[in-house]
Amino acid sequence: MRLNKSVIENYVFVLPAVVIFTIFYILPFINVFLIGLTDWDGIMPTKMFVGLGNFKEIILQDTNWWQSMLNAGWITLIALTLQNALAFLLALACDREIRMKNFYRVVFFIPPVLSEIVVGMVWRFIINDIDGANIINRTLIQIGLPQLAHNWLSDPKTALTTVAIVHSWKGFGWGFLIFLAGLQTIPRELYEAARVDGANAIAQFKNVTIPLMIPVIVLVAILTVLGTMQAFVLIISLVGGELAGHTSVPVLRILAAMRGSSRFGYACAQGITFGVVLVIISFIQYRFSKKARV
Repeated sequence: MRLNKSVIENYVFVLPAVVIFTIFYILPFINVFLIGLTDWDGIMPTKMFVGLGNFKEIILQDTNWWQSMLNAGWITLIALTLQNALAFLLALACDREIRMKNFYRVVFFIPPVLSEIVVGMVWRFIINDIDGANIINRTLIQIGLPQLAHNWLSDPKTALTTVAIVHSWKGFGWGFLIFLAGLQTIPRELYEAARVDGANAIAQFKNVTIPLMIPVIVLVAILTVLGTMQAFVLIISLVGGELAGHTSVPVLRILAAMRGSSRFGYACAQGITFGVVLVIISFIQYRFSKKARV
């Protein structure tokens, strides 16, 4: 079959993107997978082939890895609920005709563009220390609740949740912008027609806003899962890395395998396993969204 000129032109336009994707995504993935099949210290040129031994160890024996997955899942759950609910409510408010709404749009987007290191250090100053020197503990003491003042980041019962709340505070701006963009694509005529039919604000929200926003909500949910599950810089700046496993997340476990035990092959196997888990979660969310649209 001969290719006409238009088909060749289409392939030429697509070719640069395919080449870039292959060089920077496909080939590194294959290389990481191949290293994951070996026992390599990251220094010596020799690699001992162990097959699927690293993957078996991760799945069947490495309890710390799965605990880090649970920790990341808890942070993600808080982000999916608290962070995205806050982002959606603020987007609804700024979508209406309110005073200084453009100012609010800028302010709400400031946390995401800040450095995670800076955010972690500032919040560590705000919520850490048991002697009441920080803002949270000082406020609790002043309102008559000194028994609640403690070191939020050192207490295993509150460390992970505290990290999740700080992460949600920093990340809600991205969801806010996406939700706001989605709300602005909804034709105003639909709301006017609903009001003519006697629908109140709740009915309009339920029957107009939510159905049309489902694709946007699913997109934000997927991005939240992918971003939150891979969070680690903020955790390092907040608690200095792992706190007796209570704030350990998968990326920190991968980093520990590389730096602590020099098991680069095992770290690569962890990275592949982590990637597969994220793909499965994203696929489940996508399938759920398709059913929700029906």
